[in-house]
Amino acid sequence: MLESCYRPLERCFGGGGGGDGLLWHMDLKPHASGDYSIAVVQANSLLEDQGQFALEQGGLSEEVIRKAFDATEEEFLLLVKRSWLAQPEIISVGSCCLVGAITKDLLYVANLGDSRAVLGRQVSDGRMTNGSMVVAERLSTDHNVAVEEVRKEVKALHPDDSHIVVLTRGVWRIKGIIQVSRSIGDVYLKKPEFNRDPIFQRYASPIPLKRAVVSAEPSILIRKLRPRDLFLIFASDGLWEQLTDEAAVDIVLKNPRAGIAKRLVRAAVEEAARKREMRYDDIRRIEKGIRRHFHDDITVIVIYLDQQQGSPSGRLKDHRPVDCTSAPVDIFSFNADEGDTSSIRILPEQSY
Repeated sequence: MLESCYRPLERCFGGGGGGDGLLWHMDLKPHASGDYSIAVVQANSLLEDQGQFALEQGGLSEEVIRKAFDATEEEFLLLVKRSWLAQPEIISVGSCCLVGAITKDLLYVANLGDSRAVLGRQVSDGRMTNGSMVVAERLSTDHNVAVEEVRKEVKALHPDDSHIVVLTRGVWRIKGIIQVSRSIGDVYLKKPEFNRDPIFQRYASPIPLKRAVVSAEPSILIRKLRPRDLFLIFASDGLWEQLTDEAAVDIVLKNPRAGIAKRLVRAAVEEAARKREMRYDDIRRIEKGIRRHFHDDITVIVIYLDQQQGSPSGRLKDHRPVDCTSAPVDIFSFNADEGDTSSIRILPEQSY
């Protein structure tokens, strides 16, 4: 069902590292309602972020999204059951998930974990807010126990466990292990029977669980798009650890479209460097793995909502969006070997 793109990604989509061997970006491409830009910077030895922008056909509803999340969770659980005797560490593998979809004039945002979607919206009455006429509107919920409301939620679900949330080396974690309260996978925190199995206990210390302490129930927002909605920023937590919602929106507002996702990534890395009294050039020379000590993997997708600015047909003239754009699975390997095309896939319209 999947086909490889037969040209290197940089020539196919206009990406490339731009001087940082762990940075990949695509400056600007059209989509059905405007333009979009993607950038990824790798910090971990293995890139833990994956981002994708796709054109799909078919109906969409909150029920469809919930079923898609449920199906993904169930399929991963089946994979774990098939694989864990040979690879017991798979039961501790998990992922956050952020999904955005636009159909007609409705925006759907669903998430597990702490990746985040933010809308840049023009102030309706012309008032200045913090020096800007565009405000940042957060569209997703951070399922991270660093947030007090999330800690309260988790504690309320586990009133019989006084150690359900623990402060470990200055960081709040569920059972002293994980920061996010919702995810795909992390089976060892959802299925106590795996935790009690001697095979797992040879791989890791047992965790006393009576029931699941992490959920796969997504938060879903449905919002009607309006003419004053200008752009969307979808990004992994690596961006938001460095930039506020308002700072990110301000950067998008005040800079050219081409390369805007890369500009956001660079701003985040510059902020990470500033915190260590370093320069951006110092950090970009650090190899993957070691670089994780300075910042996380960062994926950013910026989507401009031109269709909301007066294109009633829902599709701009001369825009021919590709079916699917995916970031490489390993930035360093891709930039080192421009001829490796294994990272990009074209999905058929009926895929899901």
